[in-house]
Amino acid sequence: MLKIKNLTIKNFMSVGNITQAVNFDNDLTLVLGENLDLGANGSRNGTGKTTIVNALSYALYGNALTKIKLGNLINKTNEKGMLVSVEFNKNNIDYKIERGRKSNILKLFVGGVEVDDNDAQGDSRETQKAIEDILGLSHEMFKHIIALNTHTEPFLNMKVSDQRDIIEQLLGITILSEKAEALKVLIKDSKDQIKQENFRITAVKESNKRIESQLVSLEQKSKLWDQSQLTDISSINTAIEELTKIDIDQEVLNHKNLEQYLKDKKAVEELSHAIAINESSIMSNDSLIEKISDELELLNKHKCYACGQKVHDSKQQEIVASKNEIITEAKNNNEALNESLVSNSNELSSITLEEKPAVFYKTLEEALGHKHTLKTLNTQLETRATEDNPYKEQIISIRTETLQEISYDTINEVTRTLEHEQFLLKLLTDKDSFVRKQIISQNLSFLNSKLTYYINTIGLRHLIEFKDDLSVEITDLGKDYDFDNLSRGEKNRVILSLSWAFRDVWENLYSPINLLFVDEVIDSGMDDAGVENSLLILKTMSREQNKSVWLISHKNELVSRVNNVLNVVKENGFTSFTRNS
Repeated sequence: MLKIKNLTIKNFMSVGNITQAVNFDNDLTLVLGENLDLGANGSRNGTGKTTIVNALSYALYGNALTKIKLGNLINKTNEKGMLVSVEFNKNNIDYKIERGRKSNILKLFVGGVEVDDNDAQGDSRETQKAIEDILGLSHEMFKHIIALNTHTEPFLNMKVSDQRDIIEQLLGITILSEKAEALKVLIKDSKDQIKQENFRITAVKESNKRIESQLVSLEQKSKLWDQSQLTDISSINTAIEELTKIDIDQEVLNHKNLEQYLKDKKAVEELSHAIAINESSIMSNDSLIEKISDELELLNKHKCYACGQKVHDSKQQEIVASKNEIITEAKNNNEALNESLVSNSNELSSITLEEKPAVFYKTLEEALGHKHTLKTLNTQLETRATEDNPYKEQIISIRTETLQEISYDTINEVTRTLEHEQFLLKLLTDKDSFVRKQIISQNLSFLNSKLTYYINTIGLRHLIEFKDDLSVEITDLGKDYDFDNLSRGEKNRVILSLSWAFRDVWENLYSPINLLFVDEVIDSGMDDAGVENSLLILKTMSREQNKSVWLISHKNELVSRVNNVLNVVKENGFTSFTRNS
């Protein structure tokens, strides 16, 4: 049960710095106002009667019943130090809320102990959410079943979507929606988990793929290494076999003979070249002598050897002398060349060029190092034959330690969970779900029965009924009506009946609530019969259901009909509360 016990108000709206306290006893209380600032003919309006229910709304939800800026809730005269507190009990646990502005305050006490919220600063969403979770009642529902006010938009004037929200909350479908929201979080978590697992598996696959590619490369290198080893061993063996066939002493002798052979060959080539040059030079000199001799023959006849014309004696003698010198020089050259030719020819004939000796090694030094080379090759053969393939150990290590096994167990399990969660979500959200239909069917029947009872009791002849699609139908003698077709008095009867029917459904499904405000709803447009019937229903609630009913009104004639009266007096700009019993 939700039992709201008392309310204290300070510097809130018209209430001043002197704290006003209201105890919500289980009785029917009439709230009347008197504005002494207007003298003997003062009005009952503007006294601050609605301040009580606005303060309660602010204390519980941080907002007044109507759209008043939070800053305008502070008393305009004092302009600071606003503080409202409310005490209530829920399921045998005592709670207290203190809320204020200038300075901003929001405190929640549970069992007398303050809930720590260092970041609240009078406007903590987390603290407010905790308060509404405790109350189990949204602000909108509060305005329709606890604090019925003339400024609250009537249910039947609201948008269809807003009506549906209230009815769904009232009938328990909102709980399904809340559970559906919780399921959506679980579904999101499951999808994220599947996504992460897919990422992990993909990463493992990619990693394995890279490792397998590395393995292929290593195996290829390993194969090439083995082939290289076999090739090297074969080459070394071949080289050893070739070296063992060699007569090294003969090889050394052949190298020495080869040296002499090359020396003789070079001498033969040089002498042959010199003889060829000698012979060529002798032939050239012989040709020159022959030519000059022909020219001298012509000169002796006083003719020019070049043009055939007559040459004078002085010139002839000069040319003849020159030509004779050339012949003498050519003959001297030939004598020297012939001597060189004979010498070179004799020397060439003295050289006998044998067949070129065959050798294995390129140089004598290599031949002399034959034994060392053979020993080195044997050592290389032993070393190469005993070498281990360096890639095999890497391949074994990668196969046994690096490659990861891919398991789909987790993703399969989470997928099964996700499918179950999505099935449950469909049950909770699908309009055709048998769960939703069953809840709506059972609770609509109860709501319509209660609504019919209050409509009849309050004296309205119209029939008002909620349909399975949560729409509302108003009829009278078989004719359909809209809410705005009704008179002011008829509308007020509908507003009151709906509020009380909503309240009965809420208490039947969730928890009884001890408090009810009816703020000036019966004052406007209600005839005497309507007022009387409304008062009768409120008295019944107070006496039989132990409700603390607060009827805020301008009607002085109601004083004689109730036992308790709370006078709201405004004097010198401030409102104070006094109770008459």
